[in-house]
Amino acid sequence: MQKRFLTLGGVIAAGALAIWGYQVYAAQYPGTEDAYIDADVVRVAPRVTGRVAALKVTNQQRVKRGDLLFSIDPAPFQFALQNAEAQLTLAQRQVAQAVAAVTSAQAEVHNREVLLDNARTKLQRARRLAKKSYISTETITDAEAEFKSAEANLQVARAKLEEARRQEGKPGAQNDRILQARSALDQARWQLDNTRVTAACSGQIGELKMQPGNVVSADRDVFVLVCNNRYWVEANFKETQLDRIHAGQPVDLQVDMYPQHHFKGVVTSISAAAGSVFSLLPPQNASGNWVKVIQRVPVRISIDNPDPSLPLVVGASTSVTIDTTQSAVKVKHLAANEPH
Repeated sequence: MQKRFLTLGGVIAAGALAIWGYQVYAAQYPGTEDAYIDADVVRVAPRVTGRVAALKVTNQQRVKRGDLLFSIDPAPFQFALQNAEAQLTLAQRQVAQAVAAVTSAQAEVHNREVLLDNARTKLQRARRLAKKSYISTETITDAEAEFKSAEANLQVARAKLEEARRQEGKPGAQNDRILQARSALDQARWQLDNTRVTAACSGQIGELKMQPGNVVSADRDVFVLVCNNRYWVEANFKETQLDRIHAGQPVDLQVDMYPQHHFKGVVTSISAAAGSVFSLLPPQNASGNWVKVIQRVPVRISIDNPDPSLPLVVGASTSVTIDTTQSAVKVKHLAANEPH
C-alpha cells in the first residue's frame, strides 16, 4: 500500500514538474499558430479612363517590375494631345499679338504727347500775338480748342495703353494664357503616357477578370499584383505573452505549406493596438454586459532566409516561436528591411 502511495506521489510530482517545465519553456519561447504570411499587395488601377486595347498578362502569371500589364486605346488621348499643342501655339500667337498691341499703344501715346506739345506751343504763341492785336479772337479760340482736343486724345491713348498692358499680362513664358496652355499640354501628355499600365513590382497576378474591349475607369482597381520582393509574418500573440517579446529577437517559423522546412526570422515591431481595435465592428466595452477576453496583438516578423525553391503564398498559415533568451539584433538593421 505504501508502495502505491509512493508511486502515485511520484507520478504527481513528475506531472507537476512537467507542467512547471512547460510553463518555463512557454515563457522563454512564446509561440502561436495564429500567424500568416503577408506581403506587399498592389491593387492595379489605371490612371485614365478608356477601353482596354491589349491585355498582356493572364491570371496567376508572374511578372517583373516594369513589364507591360495592359494598355488603353491611345487614340482619344493622342487627339487631346494634338489639340493641346495647337492651343499652346494659339496662346503664344495671342500673347505675341498682345505684345504688339502694347507697342502700338505706346507709339500712339508718344504721338499724342507730341501733338499735345505742338498744340500747347501754338496756343502760347497765339496768346502772345493776341496781346499785340496781331491775330483775331477766333484764332485764339481755335488754338484753345485744338489744345483741349489734344489733351483728351492723349488721355484716351493712355487708357488704351493700360488696357493693352492688362490684356498682355505677364511677359514671356510666365503669361497666364501660356501657363494654362502648357498645363493642359502636360496633362494631355501625362494621360497619353498612362494609357500603358506597367508592373510596380515583381510578383504574381491575381483576381484578373478583365478582357480586351472592357472599359476601365481611372483609379478603380481591376486586379491585384502580389509583390515577391519581400515577405513577412503577421503573428497574433496573446497580450499575456508580450512581456518578454521585443523587436530584434530571433524567431523560428514553420509554414504549413512546407512542414519539413524551418524559416528564420526576426521580430521587427509590435502593434500599438490589439487586433480587435481595427476590426469592422470594434468592441464597445463601456456598454452592456462586459466579459474579459484575452486580446490578440499583431507582431510583425521579417523572414531572413526566404528560399526561391519554396515560394511563399500570402495568407499561408504559419507557426511562430520566438526565442526570448538570445540577445536582440540591432533594430536599425531591421528598419532597412522593414516592408513598405
